[in-house]
Amino acid sequence: MTGRIILAVLFMLSGALHFILPQAYLRIMPPYLPSPSLLVAISGVAEMLGGVGLLIPFTRHLAAWGLMALLIAVLPANIYTATAHLPLPGLAGQSWVQWLRIPLQIPLVYWAWLYTRG
Repeated sequence: MTGRIILAVLFMLSGALHFILPQAYLRIMPPYLPSPSLLVAISGVAEMLGGVGLLIPFTRHLAAWGLMALLIAVLPANIYTATAHLPLPGLAGQSWVQWLRIPLQIPLVYWAWLYTRG
């Protein structure tokens, strides 16, 4: 239960940051994707709803599947950040951190997957 609450809070905070610091998310948006502002807003809302959904027994399983899909959907942004060598806040010049974000998606997807089961 504690892990689920932590994951929910992480997603709710991350989703809120899409609206508090939208430029940080717009900067890592791959240029080939249309309507970057809209995509940042949609992903922020999806993260917040997914986090809240993890806390509600009736929606927990669907929210977990949705968060897994979202984590996979944002993978292009992580790949773009690494391949374009975009500096992350506070980590300028640390390109290994940009690449580390990509495999870190795997444990996050697994963490969400844990809550897809009954």
